[in-house]
Amino acid sequence: MSKPVAPPSGGKPGKPAAPAIPAGKASRGARPADDPRAQPAQAAGPHRAGFVAIVGRPSVGKSTLMNALVGQRISITSRKPQTTRHRIVGILTEPTVQFAFVDTPGFQTQHDSPLNTRMNRAVRDALGQVDAVVWVVEAARVTGQDREVAALIPSTTPAIVALNKVDALADKSLLLPRIDEISRLGAFRAFVPISAEQGTGLPALKAEMAAALPESPALYGPDEITDRDERFLAAEFLREQLFRRLGDEVPYATTVEIESFEAEGNARRIGAVVWVDKPGQRAILLGEGGATMKLIATAARKSMIELFGGRVHLDVWVRVKRGWARNDATLARLGY
Repeated sequence: MSKPVAPPSGGKPGKPAAPAIPAGKASRGARPADDPRAQPAQAAGPHRAGFVAIVGRPSVGKSTLMNALVGQRISITSRKPQTTRHRIVGILTEPTVQFAFVDTPGFQTQHDSPLNTRMNRAVRDALGQVDAVVWVVEAARVTGQDREVAALIPSTTPAIVALNKVDALADKSLLLPRIDEISRLGAFRAFVPISAEQGTGLPALKAEMAAALPESPALYGPDEITDRDERFLAAEFLREQLFRRLGDEVPYATTVEIESFEAEGNARRIGAVVWVDKPGQRAILLGEGGATMKLIATAARKSMIELFGGRVHLDVWVRVKRGWARNDATLARLGY
């Protein structure tokens, strides 16, 4: 039976051939013992491990939640919807449980394009390959897009509802009616009010997820934090800055390709191309004298240094490829 967790006063995807990022290379620093995000899941008994899909409509906080759970910023975020375009696994290893969180693009059917079709397919594929699902909704409202996501969740997979952004809900008495509304959309294992940004409610969410996972030895090494390699993450950090620093339209016409990636000792030399759809978009992205692109590249390089734990030399070129987001062959080559 579904159960609400009281509001706090707080066949599976395979491992990649490319090397994953070890936790030791990142520079997060230790969290204080009283930080709710630092508390391990309380899962007594045998060791558990498995994949947990994090799904929801665009801009509901899925990537922020995964980063908070893993304790590293491995999934990019911005205030614009559908920043996430790729499936990415974030790994959290604790003494009695290992979580492999599958972050997914926001599912939506309003815009029809080959790129959006591939992103929606990534959501459907993830839901069919995991041990449990966390469906993220906003505590303040449930939309038609939310209901579309709920309809995708397999009835045979344990599903937990994370009511996110509870810190922004002025009247907490609205939570119970919201839970009642959501409970009519499926058979959910639990309802957990959280704030992914503040870390509120994450211990309760981890406990519910741990209980839903099968008994299993660890699926990844103890120091791994993602299934993606540094080359992929470099492209994502650059794309993140495009979404954060450009207007409402240009970021959606861009993608990033890493042309070269050389690692020697603690240093990396990276050559990246930002593809745009039209020459006018290239001019906007570059800015006067290349100033805009320089700011974007500098911010992306800083994120790379923080996660990779070493020096980064980043060269970026901006090129035009008309119709890249509507060409299936190009999308496949770019990893979509």
